[in-house]
Amino acid sequence: MAETKTAKKPRRKKRPEGAPRSRGVAPDALATGSPPAAVTRLAEAIESDGGSVLATYRDPLGGNWQIFAGLPIDLVEPTPYQRDLSDAHVAKLCSAIDRLGRYLDPMVVVRADNGHYWTPNGNHRLAAMRTLGARSAVAIVVPEPEVAHRILLLNTEKAHNLRERALEVARLAQNLAELDDRPERQFEAEFEEAALLTLGFCYLENGRFAGGAYHPVLRRIDKFLGSALPKAIEIRRQRAARVLELEEAVSAAIKGLKERGFESPYLRAFVVARINPLRFQRGAKADFDETIDKMLAAAKRFDAGRIKAEQLARASGPPEESASA
Repeated sequence: MAETKTAKKPRRKKRPEGAPRSRGVAPDALATGSPPAAVTRLAEAIESDGGSVLATYRDPLGGNWQIFAGLPIDLVEPTPYQRDLSDAHVAKLCSAIDRLGRYLDPMVVVRADNGHYWTPNGNHRLAAMRTLGARSAVAIVVPEPEVAHRILLLNTEKAHNLRERALEVARLAQNLAELDDRPERQFEAEFEEAALLTLGFCYLENGRFAGGAYHPVLRRIDKFLGSALPKAIEIRRQRAARVLELEEAVSAAIKGLKERGFESPYLRAFVVARINPLRFQRGAKADFDETIDKMLAAAKRFDAGRIKAEQLARASGPPEESASA
C-alpha cells in the first residue's frame, strides 16, 4: 500500500531587511472613537461659518484627527507665502475640471482666527474653481495651523522652477518668523536647502534676477544658520544684497562681451563660471562672504578683450532667459 505523504505547509516569506513594518490605522477604525475637544470645536466653527462637516476621521498613517468639509469658496484663500499663480496652469485646470464635470481633488486647509480658511497647497485649484463659478469647495480641514507650514513638502500640484521654489521658501520663512523664534537650522525640512532662502530674498528684491547662474555656487557656500529665525532673515537679506551686488558686476562684464559682438544665452553662466573660485575644487566647501568677495573682485577685473570665441562656445549652463522665467 502506497504511503500517504502529508502536504507541506507553505513557508511564510521573510520580510526583506529594511522593509517597513505595518503601521497606521486599520480601515474600520478610521472614524471610530471620540475626537478631541479641539476638533469638536473646529467642526462647530465650520458649521457656523456656513460650511458643512462631511466626516470627522483620523488620518491613516499618524492617526491624527481631521475633518472633511464643504466650505463656502469665498472663505478660502491661499497662504501668503506660497508661489505666484500661473495663469496657464489655472487655464489647464479649468479646462480639465469643466470637461470632466467633477471636482475630485480636495484642498488642504487650516482655519484662521478670522473665520477664513488658508490653503497652503491648493492655490491653483482654488483659482480654477472660482473661475468656473463654483460656490463651494471641499477640503480636508487640519486642526493644527502649524501643519500648513509643513504641507508645502507634499505639494506636487505643479512642478517648481528655481524662482518659484526660492520665493516660496523666502515667504514661508517670513511668515514663520512671526510665529516661531527657533534657530533657522531647525527648519531644514521646511526650507529644503539654505541657498533657496538667499535666492528667494534676491527674487523678492528683483523679480527678474537670474538665479540659475548663481545657484550652483550658493549651494556650496550657503548653510543653515544657528541664529533665531527673525535674526536669520536679517542675515539672509544681507546675503541677498551681496549676491545682487555681484549680479551688477557680472552684468557689466556681460555688457563688455556684447560690445565685442558676443551673443549667447550662456553669457551669464560663462562669466559666473570664470569668476567662481571653487570652479576646479570638487566637493570643496567655503565661507559665504569670502567666496562672494573673491567673485566680486574677479567680476570687476573681468577683461572681455581677453575672451576668445572658442572659450564661449565651450560654455554651458542655464541660459539667462530660463533663469529669469
